[in-house]
Amino acid sequence: MQKLKYNGIFIILLFSMTLKAQFPFQNPVLDRDLRVKDLIGRLSLDEKISLMMNQSPAIARLGIPAYNWWSEGLHGVARSGLATVFPQAIGLAATFNPVLAQQESRVISLEARAMFNASNKLGVHFRYGGLSFWTPNINIFRDPRWGRGQETYGEDPYLTAKMGASFVKGLQGDDPNHLIVAACAKHFAVHSGPEKLRHSFDAVVSAKDLRETYLPAFKELVGAGVEAVMCAYNRTNHEPCCGSNLLLDSILRKEWGFQGHVVTDCGAIGDFYMGHQVVPGQAEAVALSVKHDVDLNCGDEYTALKEALNRGLLSEKEIDWALSRVLNTRFRLGLLDPLGYNPLDTLSSKWINSDGNRKLARLCAQQSMVLLKNNGVLPLKNNLPRYYLTGPSAANLDVLLGNYYGVNSRMVSILEGLSSAIDPGSQLQYKPGFLLDQENPNPNDWTTGDAKECDVTFVAMGISGLLEGEEGESIASNHAGDRLDYNLPPNQINFLKKLREGNSHKIVAVITGGSPMNLSKVQELADAVILVWYPGEEGGNALSDLVFGKVSPSGHLPVTFPTSLDQLPAYENYSMQGRTYRYMNGDPLYPFGFGLSYTHFSFGPVTLSKSRITGRDSSLCEVEVTNSGKMEADELVQLYVTPPQTGNQPHFSLKGFKRIHLLPGKSEKVAFTLLPETLKSIGKDGKSSLVKGTYSIYLGGCLPIQRSIDLGSDPFQVAHLVVR
Repeated sequence: MQKLKYNGIFIILLFSMTLKAQFPFQNPVLDRDLRVKDLIGRLSLDEKISLMMNQSPAIARLGIPAYNWWSEGLHGVARSGLATVFPQAIGLAATFNPVLAQQESRVISLEARAMFNASNKLGVHFRYGGLSFWTPNINIFRDPRWGRGQETYGEDPYLTAKMGASFVKGLQGDDPNHLIVAACAKHFAVHSGPEKLRHSFDAVVSAKDLRETYLPAFKELVGAGVEAVMCAYNRTNHEPCCGSNLLLDSILRKEWGFQGHVVTDCGAIGDFYMGHQVVPGQAEAVALSVKHDVDLNCGDEYTALKEALNRGLLSEKEIDWALSRVLNTRFRLGLLDPLGYNPLDTLSSKWINSDGNRKLARLCAQQSMVLLKNNGVLPLKNNLPRYYLTGPSAANLDVLLGNYYGVNSRMVSILEGLSSAIDPGSQLQYKPGFLLDQENPNPNDWTTGDAKECDVTFVAMGISGLLEGEEGESIASNHAGDRLDYNLPPNQINFLKKLREGNSHKIVAVITGGSPMNLSKVQELADAVILVWYPGEEGGNALSDLVFGKVSPSGHLPVTFPTSLDQLPAYENYSMQGRTYRYMNGDPLYPFGFGLSYTHFSFGPVTLSKSRITGRDSSLCEVEVTNSGKMEADELVQLYVTPPQTGNQPHFSLKGFKRIHLLPGKSEKVAFTLLPETLKSIGKDGKSSLVKGTYSIYLGGCLPIQRSIDLGSDPFQVAHLVVR
């Protein structure tokens, strides 16, 4: 819909619709604050309370329709039927492409509108059918054991902030007064497992880690105009997150000036007295929550607000103030406007999973996949005499989805994608070969024997949502969705060993999953290793595009793959010491930012416009990147800074990145501006300051650390900047 056409429709409808308003709050011409005030003044106490819970009933006497606030859209409209299914969020993070993230989320928002319109015509107001989306999840993936890390943008606060802000902008649109859908930053804050303990756990964190790691993405999204923030189940530094003076009052509302609404995670207020035991009962819990500016309750705990009011635990004025923020969002979404006033009211369901949307899903999947090893076997020709495909992920649709997913009738499995790309004169055999997480009860050597006769074997292995995910969803997990064993299921490695024995032909391991896992044996046994994450509806096609050389792999890891859990602190420990590439000691299996290509990129020396600056200066740093290989491809130029190692400072911090596309033999200069704000460090007191001394500035295609896997000849370059 073109902007001029949109405005034209808006003006025409403005004249005709406003004449039909029975009450001032129904008049879309009026100032939004006046509409909110008018509506609150017409509501009874019981009606006010009912509108502060996610399942908000209709109020027929005022013409207010029923509405359920709970909708999901991490990587496509979820749990609501037909939708475009994009790669899981961790896969999107691997693209390091905020522009692509915004394009994806814009598709999600418009599909949500089309689905909402279709439901509205039927008078249906189910959960997951609304326009308020509890996404994105911008928690830091600090530990690979967390089953929900797949929902995040990885372990780095800078990358998480940039991807999350772009995703929010795509969801909500560009109109400051009207939303396509309402986005929500979750889970605020310091939340990343253990899943089993989340209803009673106290995440104790230093002021430095809080400000340096756990809060930057939330601050960025508030600055980007996110409409809602969801408070987490756990406590942070002894305060329940949905009743926290520090997080909600001091930081979110006062320091950052957040004006949107805060919603609880579902059932989190009940945890106040059943899990955390910080209050004696429900009335005290809801009073504590509302007094800390929590406006919307996912659940029904707010039914106790009337009791809390009668007991003097809070005032009706405080209830009105919380309700005003909830209603403000409803007005911004147009949910209380006359039908037809918003041009998006006419958006057709033909938009859903359209060819254009599927094309974008395929592009996202292509850019998300990470080539972890290639001894020269890839890319393959598509006309080899014999191919073999085996493994529990080959024909499985679950490995396309991850969690919080939508569905449609055109999901492209690995088997379907590869078979569609192979020349008709070639032979492709397929057998499941082995089970996901247990030895075959009926063992045989048919699969490995047949595979050894073929030119190349694809082994689709890894993990799925059966083994990792949210509490209660991963039905094969022994730990409520968490993965306390970092290794792949032993039967998978045993099968790969049998496949390798006496086999001189090529083996390509295709790894599914949403979190780091121990791939050391896979790295050793396979000729090539491709991590495809949970790649969405076009995953099979995107994989075939990569392995047969239509495009070069360009995904990079948004999270470190340690060699083992022995390198990490205890899971329950929320200190960042020893965690992520920023503080980890020792060499990982695969570092943050790592990803191979089919071509080779070389980096020239880093130049600085100023090699010495003060707190009032900036310096432009540049590097020339050359595609010195034979295939056009994308490269991800990454900027890392190492500050003076005074006190507890990160080894490295990502401070910028840029995707570029280069033809063979071509070069491009890439520039970043180093501002004093870019170089500031967080001290023990949680305050930011610019430390004087020498800073190392790294530019390249990977994290600047030494390790055993092949990186090419010159993967990064360094310069030094002195702050006086």
